Amino acid sequence: MIKVLYGGRGEGMSRELCDLANERMAAANGSIVFIDKDDKHIYDLDRNIRLVNASEYGIEGPKMLTGFLSGISAMDRDVEAIYICSFVKIVKHSVASLEGLFSFLKEFAERFSIDFIIEMNAGEECPEFIKPLL
Repeated sequence: MIKVLYGGRGEGMSRELCDLANERMAAANGSIVFIDKDDKHIYDLDRNIRLVNASEYGIEGPKMLTGFLSGISAMDRDVEAIYICSFVKIVKHSVASLEGLFSFLKEFAERFSIDFIIEMNAGEECPEFIKPLL
């Protein structure tokens, strides 16, 4: 499953994403991963959620992000959900150019039974390929 929180800056989506991750952790049987552009939310998240600071790994595009997510899954086969905050800043591409990445995420989520919950703070209109995921 892929769910997207899409909107503009200052709409409280990061806070909502943290709350969703904490709620999921309370009932989780496996691991929960929270990827962000920095460590800003370290005190907002349950201590059992694995916070990953993406800026430490030099992700420079969609292909690098797919490899990064594959590595997380390969290292921990018990991952049941990955929350991604500041998605657009991490991937460093326009939202309209990410249709291929979302195709990969859909297939990846189905193959490994991992849920992706993604916060996209974008200053552009929501593309058609994302609308079904809202």
